[in-house]
Amino acid sequence: MDRQAEFEKLVQDIKEHTCSLRAGCIQAVPGDGNINSPVMFIGEGPGRVEDEQGKPFVGPAGKLWEEAIGNLGWKREDVYITNVIKCRPPNNRDPLASEVEEHKPFLERELEIIKPKLIVLLGRHAMQWFLPGEKISAIRGTAKRRGGRIYFVVYHPAAALYDPKLKSVLMADFKKIPILLKKIDKLPPIEETKKEIQAILF
Repeated sequence: MDRQAEFEKLVQDIKEHTCSLRAGCIQAVPGDGNINSPVMFIGEGPGRVEDEQGKPFVGPAGKLWEEAIGNLGWKREDVYITNVIKCRPPNNRDPLASEVEEHKPFLERELEIIKPKLIVLLGRHAMQWFLPGEKISAIRGTAKRRGGRIYFVVYHPAAALYDPKLKSVLMADFKKIPILLKKIDKLPPIEETKKEIQAILF
């Protein structure tokens, strides 16, 4: 099965799945965008607008995310964006650990199909599932290699909507992404180093 067929099967599986959240939302929300993108953005979960439209990051936070990638000369269709969980929790509450576990196989399949050079974690909730024990205020704007994958942590666009002072920080961190992609191309293969890569940008 080629990559596109694998992805289409995954989207179908996400849309048809049943989970503990499924009965309380309108529809499941698969990832969206270019499956050949070197960058994969991962957020927490769908909100109200995403639940209604069936696409990730189409609400107010999504508009700010599109502005941030637009500053890099990218459009939504140039990159890939998804969430840790695919169904909206009641009242947009934080997902429970058990709910994340239910959706984990979908996210792993996305990562295996897309094989991104860089995974951008949008916010602390996405961060905690890949880099547990970290504080977003301490590591945002830096990259880490864990288990053969490279993660770059930024504030969630929704945080910048709640606190406008964070918008300039968010935009500045996004501008590091193309620079980081170039640096990744020059890194030694994972088998040649066991060291985590921290703050490899600046």
